[in-house]
Amino acid sequence: MKTEKYSTHTCSVILSLLLPFAILGSCDYLDVVPDNIPTVEENFNMRVAAERYLFTCYRYLPTHGSLTADPAIACGDELWFLYPYITTVANGSTSIARGLQNVTTPFLDFWNGTVGNCNPFKGIRDCNIFLENISRVPDMDVGEKARWSAEVKFLKAYYHFYLFRMYGPIPLMKENLPISAGVDEVKSYREPVNDCIDYMVQLLDEAAPFLPEKIDLEATELGRITKPICLSLKALILVTGASPLFNGETPDYNDIADNRGVKLFNATPDRSKWLKAAAACAEAITLCDQYFKLYTYGAGMSSIGFIDPSDSTKTLISIRNAVSVKWNGEVIWANTQSTGGTPQQDAAPYGIMMSQYPGTLQNTSTFGRYSPPIKIAEMYYTNHGLPIDQDVTYDYAGRYNLRTAVASEKYYLQTGYRTIKLHFDREPRFYGSLAFDGGVWLGQGALNDENQYFIQCKAEQLQVPPTTARTNVTGYWPKKLVNYQSQAPTTSGSNGFTVVSYPWPVIRLADLYLLYAEALNEAYGAIGDAYGTANPDSPYTWLNKVRQRAGIPSVGESYDNYARFPDRYKTQEGLRDIIRRERLIELAFEGHRFWDLRRWRIAHEELNNPITGWDYLQKADEYYYRRRVLFNQTFTLRDYFWPIRESEMLVNRNLVQNYGY
Repeated sequence: MKTEKYSTHTCSVILSLLLPFAILGSCDYLDVVPDNIPTVEENFNMRVAAERYLFTCYRYLPTHGSLTADPAIACGDELWFLYPYITTVANGSTSIARGLQNVTTPFLDFWNGTVGNCNPFKGIRDCNIFLENISRVPDMDVGEKARWSAEVKFLKAYYHFYLFRMYGPIPLMKENLPISAGVDEVKSYREPVNDCIDYMVQLLDEAAPFLPEKIDLEATELGRITKPICLSLKALILVTGASPLFNGETPDYNDIADNRGVKLFNATPDRSKWLKAAAACAEAITLCDQYFKLYTYGAGMSSIGFIDPSDSTKTLISIRNAVSVKWNGEVIWANTQSTGGTPQQDAAPYGIMMSQYPGTLQNTSTFGRYSPPIKIAEMYYTNHGLPIDQDVTYDYAGRYNLRTAVASEKYYLQTGYRTIKLHFDREPRFYGSLAFDGGVWLGQGALNDENQYFIQCKAEQLQVPPTTARTNVTGYWPKKLVNYQSQAPTTSGSNGFTVVSYPWPVIRLADLYLLYAEALNEAYGAIGDAYGTANPDSPYTWLNKVRQRAGIPSVGESYDNYARFPDRYKTQEGLRDIIRRERLIELAFEGHRFWDLRRWRIAHEELNNPITGWDYLQKADEYYYRRRVLFNQTFTLRDYFWPIRESEMLVNRNLVQNYGY
C-alpha cells in the first residue's frame, strides 16, 4: 500500500483554499511522506538504499555543544559573553539568556524550522516513513530489519523528547497522515504530559530488545544506537517526567487545557513516577556497567602522552578526559554529528602558550569567549567535598582576598603568582574544569607534571586578546571541553590552533549514576550507608562513585568531619540538594544544567541572579578582583517552556499556548 502525504506545497495550496479553516502553520512537521511516491519506493527497493534512508533519520540529531544551535550551551547562565559583540555570532541563544524570548518570532524555534542540523518534526516524519517501508526491502534478513527499525524507533522517541523538554506537551506523531485526511485530522492537538512520557517510553521498550549491546564494527558503526543508549535515554525520560516541572508541582500550569477540555499538565505529584524512574535507572546501569566504567587514568597510557604524572595530575586528567577524549570508556552515547571542534576554540584562552613561548602570536587561533560567571566558579566544592559556604575550614568571608601560591600547590596554581583566595583549597574538578588567572593549563599532547602552562589574564597580560572577538568577560574558561591533544603553536611568530575533535558526549556513565541517586532519594528517601558501602539501593552508593573519581571524600566523610551542618546529608531534602549540586558540578558545560534547573523547577531562583565576572580591564590585582555586574538576569515562570509561534496558533485553533505567552 502506497503512503502519501501533504507536502509543503500541498499544504500551501490547501491553506489558500481553506483559510481561515487551516491546517498547522508552516506544515513542515506534517510533511510526513516524500513528495515523489516512486522515490520512496526506490529508497526501499534494496538494502543499500534503505541504509541511506536510515542515516537520513540520524541526520536530524541536534547539534549538541553548539553555541548557536544547542539551547543548553548559551541560553542559561553557565556561560556568558561580551555584549553586544556576541550577538553577531549567537543572537538567538544570548537573547534567550537575556530574557528576550517572544511569541512572534521565537528564538531557536525547533517547532517550526531547522536549527543547526535539527528539525525534530521532520525527523519524526522520516522515521515514520522508514518504519512504514522497511519491511518491503527484499535483500535484508529479518534480524537486520528489526535492528534498523529499533534504531529508528529510538530516534523517533528522542526527537519527541527533544521537543518535549522545550515545549512541554507536544503533538505525538505516531504515524504519517495520508493525503485523504480531512482538515480536522490535520489540526493536531498537544497531548498531556503523561501521554507524551508513555509514548516515548513505549517506543524505547519496543526498540531495546533488537539493539546490540555493543558496537562490534567500530570502524563503520560507532555512533549508532545500542541497547545501553536506549535504556539510558529511557531512564532520563522517566526521571524528567517524575521531576517537579512535569509531575504536579507547577500550579501555574495546572489550568492549561485545550478546546476539548483536556488538561495538559498533572495537578498533583505522583511518587510512583519516581519508582518507575529508579527501576529504569537500575536496569540501564546493570547493562551499562558491563561495558562502561568511570574514566580514570591507568597504567599503560603513556603511549598517548601521559608520562608518569603525580596522583594530583592523574585526577585532573581523569576529570577532563572523561569528556574530551573520544570514545573513552565512560561515554555511553556520543553524537558523531556534533564534534567538539569549534567549542574548543571558544573554551581555550587566547595565547595559552605565551607563558612558555612568548613569541607565539595566536591571534587567529583561540577565541576564548566562553566565560563562566563567578557563581559557576563558586559552585564547585572545597577540597573536602563541601560547598564553600558550608566547610568550617574554608575562609568563605575572605574568599575575595589575595594570596600567593606556594610550591606545594604547583599542580593547580602557578608558584609565586598572586591570585584570589577563591582559587585555593578547591576540589580537583575546579582545577580540572576551569582555567583562570594564576591557574595551570595542561595540554599540548602530553598531560604530565612537567608540561604545565599558566593563565594570566589581567589587563596587558598574556591571555588578554587584541580584539573584542576573543574577549573573555569573567576571567574563567571551561577548560574541560578542550582535548589535551589540541595544540597551539610553540614556534616564534606563528599562530593557529590544531583541534583534536571528539563526538559530543550526550550521556556519560556519571550522568546515569547521578540520575539513579536522584531517583532513589526521591522514591525512598536518604537510605543506606553514606560512607559508600556497596548497597545498590542506596543513593549514596552512586553519588560516592562519582565523588571518588573526582578525588573528594564520600558524602558521610565530608559532612561528618567538615560541615557546618553535619546532619544535612541524612535527610531526603538535604540529600536532594547535595545530589543536585553534584550533577551541576560533574556535568558542568556539557549541556545538562540548562535542562536540570528547569525540570527541578528552580530556574526562577537560579536565573534571577546577577551575572558577574572579574574586571578584566584592570591591571592591578586588587582592582582586577572586583566583582563586576555584567547583566542582571531575569527569568519568569513563562520561561520554563518555549512559546509556540503566534502564526501557528492562528492557523491551528486546536493548539493551546504555553503559560505566560
